[in-house]
Amino acid sequence: MGAAIPVMHYTGMAAASFVPSGMPVDLSDAVNISTLGTAGIAAVTFMVLGLALLTSWMDRRFALRSLELQEERLQRSETYLAEAQRLSKTGSFGWRPSTGEIIWSEETFRVFQYDRTMKPTVELVLQRVHPDDVALVQQTIERAAQDGKNFDFEHRLLMPDGSVKHVHVVAHAFSDESGIVEFAGAVMDITAAKQVEQTLREREAYLAEAQRLSHTGSWARVSATGEMRYWSEECYRVLGFEPASGLPLFETFLQRVHPDDRAKVRETAETAGCRKVEYEVDYRIVHPVGEIRDIHTVGHPVLSPSGDLVEFVGTVMDVTERKRAEEERERLRQLQAELAHINRVTTMGELTASLAHEVNQPIAAAVTDANTCLRWLNRDQPDVEEVRQAASRIVKDVTRAGEIISRIRLIFKKGIPQRELVDANEVIREMVSLLHSEATRSSVLVRTELADLPQVMADRVLLQQVLMNLMINGIDAMKDVDGLRELIICSQRTDDGQLMISVSDSGAGLPQDNANQIFNAFFTTKPQGTGMGLRISRSIVESHGGRLWAADNSPRGASFHLTLPTKVEAHE
Repeated sequence: MGAAIPVMHYTGMAAASFVPSGMPVDLSDAVNISTLGTAGIAAVTFMVLGLALLTSWMDRRFALRSLELQEERLQRSETYLAEAQRLSKTGSFGWRPSTGEIIWSEETFRVFQYDRTMKPTVELVLQRVHPDDVALVQQTIERAAQDGKNFDFEHRLLMPDGSVKHVHVVAHAFSDESGIVEFAGAVMDITAAKQVEQTLREREAYLAEAQRLSHTGSWARVSATGEMRYWSEECYRVLGFEPASGLPLFETFLQRVHPDDRAKVRETAETAGCRKVEYEVDYRIVHPVGEIRDIHTVGHPVLSPSGDLVEFVGTVMDVTERKRAEEERERLRQLQAELAHINRVTTMGELTASLAHEVNQPIAAAVTDANTCLRWLNRDQPDVEEVRQAASRIVKDVTRAGEIISRIRLIFKKGIPQRELVDANEVIREMVSLLHSEATRSSVLVRTELADLPQVMADRVLLQQVLMNLMINGIDAMKDVDGLRELIICSQRTDDGQLMISVSDSGAGLPQDNANQIFNAFFTTKPQGTGMGLRISRSIVESHGGRLWAADNSPRGASFHLTLPTKVEAHE
């Protein structure tokens, strides 16, 4: 070719060069070089192929291992997801409306209580839906299939055992590459939550009704800002605000408080806020229509863990009716006291002769002793010892007359009943002494059987009045009776620890046809009786927390029993 054309054949083992054709060519070593090159080429080729095969094999092994790891992670994720769904009672589903194909997770099968071998369909879902919710579910499914939009709703399932489940269904719509709409969603068993919700609603209803019946509202207020955080419905009603207007500020509330009570309410609330203590306050509220109501408020501080005041929670109670009832009860108590006083005066008026005789006896005795004393002093040799004895008798007789007059004055005394610790046996002895002449005049023997008793909290005068009424009734019942006339007054302690006093006579007994009416007002068997003695006596005993009743004696007569509590309790 006239020129040397350099040619390189890369083998990694040998190279050849060509010289101009005009020169003689020595080909003696060509064969050897070519053989060596061919062998090298083959060896390298085999090595390359081997490396390629090894690399391919290792790639396949690596790919397989990666696939295995991915499958393990996928299985683990599916296990976690299945367990999470089981714990949360939330199943998942997929739905392609165009084909009707539905895919359920294991938890979804459990929620609907279907066997996993069953193929989910819309019809299968509707079979489990509560009859009252079928129309809602069917309408929701049809609208979703038509519009291809997300849906979120709740309905009930009626299970084979008759129980009812509440489920919350939510689904998200999306389209695949071909534009076909599919849904991916979840179905949650919210039965437990619904039951809790129902319980809370019932409790709220009970609380609201209880507040309505007791006229008691509840509230919460931030003390620092005066912001009202919460008012119950009854709180709005009690304070005369409209719920539709929202929660009022504390200052707005204060404007409804009666002007005379406003400063007191503000000061009480502010002081409690500064001291972080509970408070109570009574005030009047003026409703928009002008009606004034009496309110009792209690506030309790709520503190943070660090001791800071968070808010006050409390109650407002409409005590208007209670205050009116207390005022009426006080008026009736005063009327009862007036009536009891009239009864005492009337009874004492009936005993005028006996009481005059009772007082006259010690006075007459004192006069006699005084005359005797003078005679002993007028003697030529006065007998001082006799004079001293006569003077002592005078003192004794006058003291006795004074005691009788004091008892009479006490019974006639008009005033507000006063409770104190009273010795019931001492009261019995006083009444026996006071009515001694009346009993003697009627030929009645009075006997007492008194046990050792604790003192009771009672009004002494009222207790005397009860015993006087019962004893006089017993004496009167025996005036026309032949034979033994005996009035027995007993005191004892009952099995339940109460004090019991019994007044028994041997008279004609209780009226057979009207025994159950003897404690009625204006019922009497006496020609000149008012019919109020026993009625008043029972009212007095009951106001002390006791009982008064009557029973026939055997073979004749009647017994009146009254009990009084020995433990101090308020019975207003």
